[in-house]
Amino acid sequence: MANQKLKIGLVQSEVGGDLDKNLDKTAKMVAQAAKKGASIVCLQELFATKYFCQSEKKELFGLAEVIPGKVSNFLAETAKQNKVTLVGGSLFEKGEGKYYNTSLIFDESGKLRAKYRKIHIPHDPKYYEQFYFSSGDAGYVQADLHGTKIAPLICYDQWFPEAARINALKGAQIIFYPTAIGWTADMKKLEPFSAQRWKNAMCGHASMNGIYAVAVNRVGKEDDIDFWGGSFVADPFGQVVKRASSSKEEVLVVEIDLSKVSSSQEGWGFLKNRMPMSYRDLTEI
Repeated sequence: MANQKLKIGLVQSEVGGDLDKNLDKTAKMVAQAAKKGASIVCLQELFATKYFCQSEKKELFGLAEVIPGKVSNFLAETAKQNKVTLVGGSLFEKGEGKYYNTSLIFDESGKLRAKYRKIHIPHDPKYYEQFYFSSGDAGYVQADLHGTKIAPLICYDQWFPEAARINALKGAQIIFYPTAIGWTADMKKLEPFSAQRWKNAMCGHASMNGIYAVAVNRVGKEDDIDFWGGSFVADPFGQVVKRASSSKEEVLVVEIDLSKVSSSQEGWGFLKNRMPMSYRDLTEI
């Protein structure tokens, strides 16, 4: 049986316009997490570049890369050097005639263990992601790492309970949500409750599925978005275990106890008492 207690690292950082500097900073922060005992480390969404989806520009497709490429090779090497499982946030992938927002998981030997292409794609003011990304075409994925089963979802996926539920039903004990979310001027004025709503959504996923939910958000001002940070871990009862700053870069290392997964799932029965036949309308409406 896998060790029931383990440490996970959340890398919350500011992102600039220089790819190499962003990668260098990320490598140092992953190393910090490893030195603090983290065996699994998660980065934020589109960690290697500024959040370019604030505008629709064809020339920005030049940021995309085929896998393997510079960023994915960096992730593999960083995982290997630090002997950690690395949930590589996400990167801009150039696929087979399409482009994707893709999360890669590498184990401590640098081997690729999972590849997930973001399925739910937003298209809102300053979040024009449908201009750049196609919806993922391979479903939800999980990675079994020495008996601990984890799953990646990406940012906007966090607003859809079905995605979390499917991963939980497939055995995921921890869902990682690499994220890029923050305030626009209008959003802060009209929806000042949004950061709390964001946190509540993932605490709900954790509670209703009896799993750990780990949100890793970027921080700092990039053009018209002030990213609100606040990366956190919610336990299988929906309680926040630890939370990062809303305004500063931070390497947050959190010890979790996987025995709480079985305690929550068996105690409340949300998974075993489902009535799937009554949910048919979900795929028909």
